[in-house]
Amino acid sequence: MTVRVLLCDDQELVRVGLRMIIESQEDLVVAGEAANGSEAVAAARELRPDLVLMDVRMPVLDGVAATERICAELPDVRVLMITTFDLDEHAYAAMRAGASGFLVKDAPSEEMLVAVRGVLRGDAMVSPSVTRRLLDRYLAGGRVAVDVTRLDVLTEREKDVLGLIARGRSNREIAVSLHIGETTVKTHVRRVLGKLGLRDRVHAVVFAYEVGLVRAGG
Repeated sequence: MTVRVLLCDDQELVRVGLRMIIESQEDLVVAGEAANGSEAVAAARELRPDLVLMDVRMPVLDGVAATERICAELPDVRVLMITTFDLDEHAYAAMRAGASGFLVKDAPSEEMLVAVRGVLRGDAMVSPSVTRRLLDRYLAGGRVAVDVTRLDVLTEREKDVLGLIARGRSNREIAVSLHIGETTVKTHVRRVLGKLGLRDRVHAVVFAYEVGLVRAGG
């Protein structure tokens, strides 16, 4: 199956580079391009891509606002943010808006492709160490208020799985830690996401930090 990708960046040179990387893969194709957030939203509505590569900072409508609109209107579309710095406050806001991960602009093409495929699978975090540092930085002050009672819908085992997801553990590592099979882990992960209404593992990580299941800085 061919994956259709929408490229959104206000710099034409960046879009050219992204296009070269995407089109180097037989199973990926560029569905369209956008030079600002407003164009990105319009293109996503028209083209219905599988994945949007979205620059965080763009004119007319920034990448965070564009991501929020796309994720709200097109829940099946995944968004991978592209940032200049790995600890970008806008990247955290974008994840809260619905983005499934983020990537630094100067990342090697191999890393970008790993991130793209990870977001499309929805079963692997993108750059978990960077994501954790980002969350540590922007949640350490306790500025985000989340209803912790939402955790009550989970069983104790599901809470254990969520905590390990938040620490960047893979399904295999979770299985070893909890002495259960990988298939069972996948079932727990699916139930956690479903019960909490989360898009993917990245949002499970954000949620776990925000409710205090995993402590920022800890």
